[in-house]
Amino acid sequence: MKLDLSLTAGLAVFSLAVLAGAGANAQPAPSKPVKSCFYARNVESWTAVDRHTVNLRVNLHDYYQLKLAIDCGDIDFRERIGLESRGSDWICSGLDVTVIAPSEIGPQRCLATSLRKLIPDEVAALPRKEKP
Repeated sequence: MKLDLSLTAGLAVFSLAVLAGAGANAQPAPSKPVKSCFYARNVESWTAVDRHTVNLRVNLHDYYQLKLAIDCGDIDFRERIGLESRGSDWICSGLDVTVIAPSEIGPQRCLATSLRKLIPDEVAALPRKEKP
């Protein structure tokens, strides 16, 4: 049996080109976010972005963004807040913390839904009034 080497070589080159093209468009699987925890007592400062978002500075150089489940009243006009951790002294997710904001009728308890550590580029891009 006689093979046509030019046809076989052509098919091989074509197959490799198709596979290489498919590999070039493949996106790497997104990595899981690194779980980062801190003690509530290590929060150095905070600022309210709006009534649903609070930015925290922890241990001088770490910044976190906390999303609240509800509109937390006048949190954006308060001079201080409290953080109450649930279950342990560690805060690792929004479900681990309640924000306590003073108000005229007593403390308002605002449950959090999410917490994420901001990367250095995000911290650098924060407007001055949103950086704790």
